[in-house]
Amino acid sequence: MPRIITTLLKQLDHLTAKAEALILAGAILIMAGNTIANVFGRYVFSQSLYFTEELNEFLIVAVTFIGLGYITRKGRHIRMSAIYDSLPPLMRKATMIFIALSSAAMMFLLAWHALGYVERLAARGRVTPALQFPLYLTYIWVVVGFVLAGLQYLLALLKNFNTGNQVYLALHVVDEYQDPELEQLQQQLKPPAPSARFKEEPQS
Repeated sequence: MPRIITTLLKQLDHLTAKAEALILAGAILIMAGNTIANVFGRYVFSQSLYFTEELNEFLIVAVTFIGLGYITRKGRHIRMSAIYDSLPPLMRKATMIFIALSSAAMMFLLAWHALGYVERLAARGRVTPALQFPLYLTYIWVVVGFVLAGLQYLLALLKNFNTGNQVYLALHVVDEYQDPELEQLQQQLKPPAPSARFKEEPQS
């Protein structure tokens, strides 16, 4: 793959990673603050926030579908891999390329249909009951999430095409039997090597 294309793909991945993290963190914090404020108002002032449920539903949609792109980037999808794991390396590589290609196509197809649904909602001018917020803006996150997931599968496809026998679940995630998070935890819990000063001195 030409160097300029590789650089552009890495920059695109970096930007989308930052955007996903910002949106997910912001949405979860707002949800938590909104829920706490509603509980406080209900039990202290005997008055709930009228928009709490509606706002949380909006944020749950955002977290769910932006999270789709995030877990695809991390290669954390649940997989049924009994047959895949029994294949020789070359067949696993070919299978992963097919999976990435078909998954990317499916994500973009779903994004296209979701966009059509959003356009129909926008044309009808429907708004949410409490906040009077345009309803179609709630479902824009569905389109964005499918597009982000499709981009990640596309990046995984290109990565697998341009590496040797190594199989990649995502752009930066190598297919391994060992869970990377579990491996990292095991490294953290591993006792440190004994210091030289504690080594037994040789007897004279």
